[in-house]
Amino acid sequence: MIVKSAEFICSNTQVSKLPPPVKPEYAFIGRSNVGKSSLINMLVAKKGLAKTSQTPGKTQLINHFYINDLWYLVDLPGYGYARISKSKKEDWNKFIRTYLDKRESLQCVMVLIDSRLEPQKIDVEFCNWLGEKGLSFVLIFTKADKQSSIKTDQNIAKFKKALLATFDEVPPIFVTSAETQLGRDEVLGFIDGVNRNFVVPEYQRD
Repeated sequence: MIVKSAEFICSNTQVSKLPPPVKPEYAFIGRSNVGKSSLINMLVAKKGLAKTSQTPGKTQLINHFYINDLWYLVDLPGYGYARISKSKKEDWNKFIRTYLDKRESLQCVMVLIDSRLEPQKIDVEFCNWLGEKGLSFVLIFTKADKQSSIKTDQNIAKFKKALLATFDEVPPIFVTSAETQLGRDEVLGFIDGVNRNFVVPEYQRD
């Protein structure tokens, strides 16, 4: 897939105010500081489209970006950052889980995992929740340029093992680097393939 256009559409804290669910949508989510904004900017080849913050956990909105006038890339707030209050964390959980569970046009959840780390409980639990809800997801391992491919492979193998404790099979896996563009063609190719089978869902019009 060649990305010809990528534009910011809207930021929201309310699921009811999202764009009509008539285009395929891919939600990018991961632990705070996983390198999500850098990965999004690399995928769409537009530096600064998704804002990279020096303060992890800063994105507290659902951000919609419209790609090639065809599909939405959705930037979701990072999870697992301690510096927000408990009540705010609970609001976030409810808000994001409602979006993921109810969004009619959501095609796939792109779960970002830091390839430098051994399996983190919060990542495994989030994947388990997606599985319980029957939501389609893939794993995108980030920052692969920061270490040897052997170390990356070892951490991926450990993550697979952790998931196989509850899943019959592991979802598709992509290894990426925002610096070297590793994995860009594979991720965009996957999205392109899903887009080809997209059917506009029935939804409640206001």
